Amino acid sequence: MKKKVKYQVNDRQVEREYNYIPVRYIIAILITALEVLAIVGIMIALCFYVPYFYVLCWLTEIACVIRIVASDDNPDYKVPWLLFVLIIPIAGFMLYFLFYSRKLKKKYIKRMKDLKDNSYQKDDYILLEQLHNENPMACSQAKMLCNIAETHLFTDTRQEYFPLGEDMHPRLLEDLEKAEKFIFMEYFIIEEGKFWNSILDILKRKAAEGVEVKVVYDDVGCMMTLPGNYSKILKTYGIEATPFSRLRGNADSEFNNRSHRKITVIDGKVGYTGGINLADEYINEVEKFGHWKDIGLRLEGDAVWELTKLFLIDFGINVRKMPQIKADCFPSQSGIEANGYMIPFGDGPGPIYDRQVGKSVIRNMLNSAVRYVYMTSPYLIIDNDLCQSIENASLRGVDVRIIVPHIPDKKIVFGMTKSFYPRLMAAGVKIYEYEPGFIHAKSYLADDEYAMVGTINLDYRSLVHHFENGVWMYRCEMIGDLKADIADTLDKSIEITQDMIKTSLLQRAIRSVVRIFSPLF
Repeated sequence: MKKKVKYQVNDRQVEREYNYIPVRYIIAILITALEVLAIVGIMIALCFYVPYFYVLCWLTEIACVIRIVASDDNPDYKVPWLLFVLIIPIAGFMLYFLFYSRKLKKKYIKRMKDLKDNSYQKDDYILLEQLHNENPMACSQAKMLCNIAETHLFTDTRQEYFPLGEDMHPRLLEDLEKAEKFIFMEYFIIEEGKFWNSILDILKRKAAEGVEVKVVYDDVGCMMTLPGNYSKILKTYGIEATPFSRLRGNADSEFNNRSHRKITVIDGKVGYTGGINLADEYINEVEKFGHWKDIGLRLEGDAVWELTKLFLIDFGINVRKMPQIKADCFPSQSGIEANGYMIPFGDGPGPIYDRQVGKSVIRNMLNSAVRYVYMTSPYLIIDNDLCQSIENASLRGVDVRIIVPHIPDKKIVFGMTKSFYPRLMAAGVKIYEYEPGFIHAKSYLADDEYAMVGTINLDYRSLVHHFENGVWMYRCEMIGDLKADIADTLDKSIEITQDMIKTSLLQRAIRSVVRIFSPLF
């Protein structure tokens, strides 16, 4: 099922064909809805026809409330669930049982552990001691990140920063052409067009030459951009592909935990990440919401090992047969010299990740900053903890600036983003909107020393629900490039003033209601 859409590209009009939601997704969504309705319907029927069953339901509701209140979850996440359980009779606590937390099968847990154990091993003691002697605060941040994300600290890895997707595109093609052993790619969105097709041409040729090519794409992220059987299509080209968390119609929280990661690994020596998906708007070949501002990062050195590990785990938990992890997936590279320390890391939902990794990195940067913190994100929908960290940094005299889009991709989400302006601005935080269009870059910079680039937005989807990845850096060479790019982006952005944030009573009421339930979605 297709639809044709016309876009303005510079001075010419381009017609593109897009997929409607493929049939298998519609069936999976309908099955999920029917499962939920059937479960809730049975419970309601039992309350009517089985004596005193409603008493059991009432006691269960009380137990759910106690369990939610007593849990260690973020209060922002508890409130909407408490409202569901208390306001919606029977259905509320049934939805809680179905969707509140992710349940992992033993087979799933075992496979993840085996994949981690069979990947690279590294002792960080010497590097951490070296970093501690240079800066104890940086060392403490690195040690915490390594612990909560089960990752490692690296040095001597070259970095190359790309201020736009169209800058990264030719460099990526150049590296793909040089692949000799394997190419691993994982993206939230892949869409047929100039960007992806130029990559796919190389992947086909490399697969025919005997290079191992694996691709992971998110099943929901590509729902409207790829055919439902796209992994089978890629298989005909010799490419091993799998959708991440294939939508099957299960009434559980799995549909909400998508892979938002952007990873390319070439021969275990070169890696790419950042905010750039493989679709034409990311290289400004297609204009959807004005100019698309995004960033990418190229790594060359041993730090690429962590990107390789993240990919192999994501690939391994989504295919039937567990992949064999070979030693040459993690080649050691000598002769590479580069300044600074870095930690590539993954983030994701519990219980796979015990703590919110991305949020912890951002809060550490805010809490340790002395002069400034600059952040770019397409969305600004944060919990009270992170909001307080941003406010506290500003109240300490730190110059805190946040850049968000001026042309939104989702109006309701943009409304929620704007709802945070008054509170943050009251604490002295400066908010900017990228006037030329939509900023999709996810970057965090502090005091010319710390930076984090990756896939993590300032919103609940990224910070709580999605699988994400990022790179924490201390005194790395690319930090200067990131700062120059942010300065250029600020010059193209509008600073929000008090006169610009006035809203009507109706708008405030709608935003208040939406904000209550935003942690769930």
